[in-house]
Amino acid sequence: MFSPPNHGDPEVIFFWLFQRLWNIIRQCRAIYGSQVICSMGTQTIISPASIMSTLNPPLSGNHNGGTKRPWPRRMHSLPNQSLHESQQTLSREASHVNANTSTPRQKSWWKVRLFRGMINDVKRRAPFYWSDWSDAWDYRVVPATVYMYFANILPALAFSLDMFAKTGMSFGVNEVLLASVLGSVVFSCFSCQPLVIVGVTGPITVFNYTVYDIITPRGTDYFAFMCWIGLYVAYGHVPACLADTRRWSLLMHWTLAVTNACNALTYVTRFSCDTFGFYVAFIYLQKGIQVLTRQWALADPTSAFLSIVVALLVLMTAFICGVIGDSNLLQRHVRKFVEDYGTPLTVVFFTGFVHIGQMSSVDLQTLPTSRPFFPTQDRGWFVPFWEIEVGDVFMAIPFAVLLTVLFYFDHNVSSLIAQGTEFPLRKPAGFHWDIFLLGLTTGVAGLLGIPFPNGLIPQAPFHTNSLCVTRQVSDESETGQAKGHTTRVIDHVVEQRVSNLAQGLLTLGTMTGPLLVVLHLIPQGVLAGLFFIMGVQALQGNGITLKILYLCRDRHLTSPSDPLSRLNRKQAIYFFVAVELFGFGATFAITQTIAAIGFPIIILLLVPVRTYLLPKYFTQEALSILDAPTASPFTMESVGGNFEEGQSVSAVSAGKGPDGNNANSTNTFEHNDSIERGEARNPQLRANDFHRRASFRDDAGFDSSVNIEMLRPSPKGQMPDDGRDPRRSRRA
Repeated sequence: MFSPPNHGDPEVIFFWLFQRLWNIIRQCRAIYGSQVICSMGTQTIISPASIMSTLNPPLSGNHNGGTKRPWPRRMHSLPNQSLHESQQTLSREASHVNANTSTPRQKSWWKVRLFRGMINDVKRRAPFYWSDWSDAWDYRVVPATVYMYFANILPALAFSLDMFAKTGMSFGVNEVLLASVLGSVVFSCFSCQPLVIVGVTGPITVFNYTVYDIITPRGTDYFAFMCWIGLYVAYGHVPACLADTRRWSLLMHWTLAVTNACNALTYVTRFSCDTFGFYVAFIYLQKGIQVLTRQWALADPTSAFLSIVVALLVLMTAFICGVIGDSNLLQRHVRKFVEDYGTPLTVVFFTGFVHIGQMSSVDLQTLPTSRPFFPTQDRGWFVPFWEIEVGDVFMAIPFAVLLTVLFYFDHNVSSLIAQGTEFPLRKPAGFHWDIFLLGLTTGVAGLLGIPFPNGLIPQAPFHTNSLCVTRQVSDESETGQAKGHTTRVIDHVVEQRVSNLAQGLLTLGTMTGPLLVVLHLIPQGVLAGLFFIMGVQALQGNGITLKILYLCRDRHLTSPSDPLSRLNRKQAIYFFVAVELFGFGATFAITQTIAAIGFPIIILLLVPVRTYLLPKYFTQEALSILDAPTASPFTMESVGGNFEEGQSVSAVSAGKGPDGNNANSTNTFEHNDSIERGEARNPQLRANDFHRRASFRDDAGFDSSVNIEMLRPSPKGQMPDDGRDPRRSRRA
């Protein structure tokens, strides 16, 4: 230690102050480091005088031989301004340390972690990618591939006929088939949800011809405008070269994926899905009627009447095939064959039936086709999107927004239904990554001039159901003997990518010359009957239909085990069904007007109605009976879990158990930012999902509500339906 120099050289005084301050900092860190630097939240502020008095005890002597005074008595030798600044510095440092070591702030709900949902989807699904291909070595893949080929291509052909007539022959068979091939190849190879079937749907058909009715009277090129909806490229004057590229509809999908907007699916329940499915079913029925009514303008009355008869025969025959599959007639393998292949065989039969006897002299309208692998119109596959007026370019923006809203809801709902609670899936889902792929296919479809593909209803859940391996469960008496009553339940689902890819490649082969000749032989009346059977099948399993049938049933013959029987007030069912029918009616009514382009907004409004409006008029117990989550918590991990289950998880994370008491620290779930996007809210929920009520299909496809342990392996000695040991089946 040494005292300040006596001479007034500024450089010497500055050097002395710097060296002295450095010594104080070093000694302060050595003595008070654990209190000042690592205070662990304790607000300890040590005054400069106490530090300096500790560091500088009274010393005797100095370098000049005089008596050295204690440091506090020599404080006047430092300027008052320096002392004041040093006190402020120490106070600020102490406050800064305490602020950093205090309880961390909760993250705001509006903060978005970009790409977090997509990254988590890929991380969860990537370990199963190889097994998605190796698990395809299963006998269920072959019938599922054949079944989905016909279940996908036949409605696609019917939609191609509808768009061919309503868009001035802009879209035909080849465009619709190529759209189905594009969706199946991309989603079977690269998606996180390969069970979802992607193709041309009824809502996009309504969208396409509504845009056509609005645009063509203006003299705007239809394909260029649709391409701008899919890509939306903005530039200067038309004759000028391309200056700037903005992909709006494509980027809108990518923005939804990057910002984890699919987390809003946590609010989607059976209420929204049933209403939308009811709408899609009636779209099928409406399209069938429109095909028949056009026969009066295209042909003579004899041809029109024969088309009506053929359509009704197709409907009745395909419906009878479904009834046989649901019955206990014949052997099981025969019933299963009739159920799986009854519809395509019906189409084949009645295509030849119209050539029997005097019917062969009737000139029936058939499915129009074009050259193999060529567009319907005389154009190339690449759309010259620059040949359009600048005003029409900006006019495409609201159409692109509506298309994004439609695909956001339609594709995600089809994904939810395909992975519903009735299917015991073991591989994780990924909604964020798939909406990114949907944006990619939308942009490519716009450039090729084909309809935009997205998830199909009801083909997507049909695909999952066709891959289910069932097993037989029999009731046993106390002595262990079977009572004779047996029920078939789902043992597992063959989760793989091959069936989706294979049916897409078969669809591509349908675009060849010989098969197009065969398709040209299909009468339009047969396609109308196909529309009818698709609509009836969609209505049979819809929740609105089941509730209406319950209300119409004799209460004395209603089983008390029916969940709806637990409601004390039957008026609640009437009111709930009325709200669903009102949502369906509003959506269906707007599609019959020139404002049909806005029907996706009506569909999207169903979600906040269920989330915020219905809880004001229904108790939580009533809503739990009338409504339910669409998918299991395991599937909903990609979007943070189901909404109502997330609330219970939040309570547990806050230190409260299900009963409101303090939960043990070992049982609480790690809950980081419960509303943050892209995070799996509670991975352990799937382990608690053993006992749940679900609807299963028996060996013939009959829906029966049973309580089983969904995720528990088959009991010893009980074989799955394929005759193999369930313990040797691949499980994710």
